Amino acid sequence: MNSITQLLQTPGRTLLDVRSPMEFMSEQIPQSVNIPVDQLEHRLEEVKNLSKPLIVYCRSGARSALACSILMREGMNEVYNAGSIYDIQPEIQ
Repeated sequence: MNSITQLLQTPGRTLLDVRSPMEFMSEQIPQSVNIPVDQLEHRLEEVKNLSKPLIVYCRSGARSALACSILMREGMNEVYNAGSIYDIQPEIQ
């Protein structure tokens, strides 16, 4: 079991979907929070108030990697890049 799989089992964790609202509306993981990567810097207080750890995902892993670097630069340390929605979706269901 890898660390992301273990984190997905953590009580209180937050799944942060950094895809566009349209992508999120068309397909999402239940109970995930959608804050597009291009809005992160303007919504930092909202993100900081989410339950930790934050497990960040997108469609391919590129935007989630960028989002993690933005959040870590802002001092958040319980942030993990899960990569693609398709990688973690089977782990959730």
